[in-house]
Amino acid sequence: MRLVTYRASIEAEARLGVLAGDLVVDIAKLGARAGVPLPSRMLDFIDLGPVALAELKALMEEANGRWPVGGALPLVNVTLLAPIPRPRKNIFGIGLNYVEHVEESARSLDTSKDLPKQPVIFSKPPTTVIGPGDPVVHNAAITQQLDWEVELGAVIGRTARRVMTQDALNYVFGYTVLIDMSARDNRRAGQWIYSKGQDSYCPMGPCIVTADEIPDPQTLDLWLTVNGVEKQRSNTRYMLFKVDYLISDISQGITLEPGDIIATGTPAGVGAGRDPQEWVWPGDTIVAEVTGIGTLRHPVVAG
Repeated sequence: MRLVTYRASIEAEARLGVLAGDLVVDIAKLGARAGVPLPSRMLDFIDLGPVALAELKALMEEANGRWPVGGALPLVNVTLLAPIPRPRKNIFGIGLNYVEHVEESARSLDTSKDLPKQPVIFSKPPTTVIGPGDPVVHNAAITQQLDWEVELGAVIGRTARRVMTQDALNYVFGYTVLIDMSARDNRRAGQWIYSKGQDSYCPMGPCIVTADEIPDPQTLDLWLTVNGVEKQRSNTRYMLFKVDYLISDISQGITLEPGDIIATGTPAGVGAGRDPQEWVWPGDTIVAEVTGIGTLRHPVVAG
């Protein structure tokens, strides 16, 4: 299933929906018609675990296109938000997780030329998250080197503490698309959080595809364009540390909780690695996609 957070109008509250063709079906309203209490927020739904997913699947099959009154709206008439508009805690970012990106970073960002022996982990605060179509803010007073990174996001579905790699994918709720925006000139003494953690620096969406529809997350194409020009294209098979290993590694010392998000790293093609280097500026448009999940399109604006 493809789950979204949406608003039916500017004034309306954010609600949880499931995509059914070109419609957004309101999950709480679908449940209410059948006497099955289902929440209207993504994090509350994830908290319920596999039982809620099973109930939703059954209700969708039973409805078979006969939706509750006011419970299904055309996708073109709603505004999609980030699937998790406000994560409970920082997003776990993974740096240097594709071989060619390690090489380009060593050339341009003074990182080691050697492949990491363990995942390189940083974080992005909840305030970085924006939804589909929202503007990425370019603050010229802070940065002249705003860069792009397309990534697969893995959303945790149940508490993971010291899990084994072979079991780790069982803890995934689903997958989404992320853009890890980075102010390259804002790194401080080797620390990345200010560079990557500024407001609007984590576009997310357009949906979460549940894990049952992506049994192997290491088979997905991902790419990014700036103003229609392709900058990145690769496949998640080229990750140094696969999704299952990342979950296991992080969980050895940090408990992963339902709704936590791991941004699994970006392939080569970032602006800092180009010759000459390239950056995005107000007026530019960034488009990123992960096959089978969806597309993000974001304008860059001055702010």
